[in-house]
Amino acid sequence: MTDLPTFIAGLPKVELHVHHVGSASPRIVAELAARHEGRSPVPADPEALADYFAFRDFAHFIEVYLSVVDLIRDADDVWLLTHEVARELARQQVRYAELTVTPYSHVHRGIPAPAFCEAIEDARKRAEADFGIALRWCFDIPGEAGLPSAEETLRIALDERPDGLISFGLGGPEIGVPRPQFKPYFDQARAAGLRSVPHAGETTGPETVWDALRELGAERIGHGISAALDPALLAHLAERRIPLEVCPTSNVRTRAVATIEEHPLPQLVEAGVLVSINSDDPPMFGTTLNDEYAVAARLLNLDPAGVAALARDAVTAAFLEPGEKARISGEIDAYAAAATR
Repeated sequence: MTDLPTFIAGLPKVELHVHHVGSASPRIVAELAARHEGRSPVPADPEALADYFAFRDFAHFIEVYLSVVDLIRDADDVWLLTHEVARELARQQVRYAELTVTPYSHVHRGIPAPAFCEAIEDARKRAEADFGIALRWCFDIPGEAGLPSAEETLRIALDERPDGLISFGLGGPEIGVPRPQFKPYFDQARAAGLRSVPHAGETTGPETVWDALRELGAERIGHGISAALDPALLAHLAERRIPLEVCPTSNVRTRAVATIEEHPLPQLVEAGVLVSINSDDPPMFGTTLNDEYAVAARLLNLDPAGVAALARDAVTAAFLEPGEKARISGEIDAYAAAATR
């Protein structure tokens, strides 16, 4: 039998909660910082980025994240970032990924919306040809920028409507950013056929998750870990098969959870909630999707068969056509059977 880290490294996977800018490798961040040296606090030395990415709390994480967003100055930067993110995911045997993209942050900094969408689409197509990975987009409202950002994100989504766009999200801080105020924007996005995937219950309590479900029509929840505090919410999520996108290391690095040993993933799984394992902003948190599967395996005491089942659950939670779900699940099954023979 293959050892668990080797098994995880070769396991076909999907990634459902990973941020576009937050996935920039230290090499790419340093390269972009060097282009803008003297105009950005981001170090141009890849080795120095580990200290720069040591977050005091969630508010500090947002501050640092936005400083990296500031490095993306034109469509060429967008293309490079997107293609490199796909390369790194494909190295981890990711077959399909739904990237959370925040177009408002780039358009607000001067990149025209058509040029931004053209860049991510061209990089998406090239990545599929180069690496065999399928990318799709979740256009995400940056909650810290308020309702004007919601209006602009919706406008870009509906006016540009890139081929890879499948869902509409809400990120940024939860404290002081109530979910219900975004209901009109989610209503319009859903009416246009986009799926609803807001962040909720990461740094606030279960009520934020309830708001995402009731007010925003959430079909999946980004993070949602505070649901573990509410038995009625756990039962609701389990009964309706509403998945949570769980990112264990992220929750520790942003201080949403004190230690990895205290992470509520086991309680969520025990309650029958469908979860996917994800990396969120992997280089910023010093992790990878493979690392997150290893963390989940330890928290849940899983053998290779259990890890393969987690990978299949992520496929179930993905916004994929049934035929594509069956194809990737079949890959997982074949790989697990061969590796555990």
